Amino acid sequence: MFSEPPDTPIDTQLPRELQRGADRARRTPGFPAGARRNTLTGNTAGGHDHTDRRNPRGVSVPVLLIGVGFLVGLAGAVLAILRIRGRYTVVTVEGTSMAPTLSPGDRVVVERRSVDQVRTGDIVVLQPPRRTGDYEPLSDRAWNIKRAAALPGDRIPEGIPPGGDLTEVPDGRLVVLGDNPDSIDSRHRGFFEADRIMGVAVRRLGGSAL
Repeated sequence: MFSEPPDTPIDTQLPRELQRGADRARRTPGFPAGARRNTLTGNTAGGHDHTDRRNPRGVSVPVLLIGVGFLVGLAGAVLAILRIRGRYTVVTVEGTSMAPTLSPGDRVVVERRSVDQVRTGDIVVLQPPRRTGDYEPLSDRAWNIKRAAALPGDRIPEGIPPGGDLTEVPDGRLVVLGDNPDSIDSRHRGFFEADRIMGVAVRRLGGSAL
């Protein structure tokens, strides 16, 4: 029986043309030893481990990004709602002091503003003076809805107490009147305090602008 002598290498020589191609491939920078080159894609095989392009938990990268994007969008929506709630509120009209413009039961959207953001003619929601003669608020939570008739620095309309030598509305005060001639307002209570303004009624809830 024929047997190969010890340490005799097995002949693995390739045909001449293939051998030259293999030699050139092995000399290519970055080509791992013992690897074969895929001539269609330029990728290597047989010496290079193919990695699964997913995270260790098996969740694909696109799905993970979609989930993160959804959470970011949800957080943004919540912040927007909180910002809107901080700027606007809704009040329900009671009484007839603003008739015929507003009627009892009307719900109006109020934008929170300070007196320097109020214009003459705006409908404002504010607390009445703490005490003025015979008129006293029922509670600290009482609110009035009136029309701003004069702002700080404006000329005082006729019939607004106190009279005296004042000709302009003092700083920190304003004159408000109801659209209804029977309204209890600055004609009876004098100046209202500007720091007790909640804001300006901008529109009926689900309806037209004011």
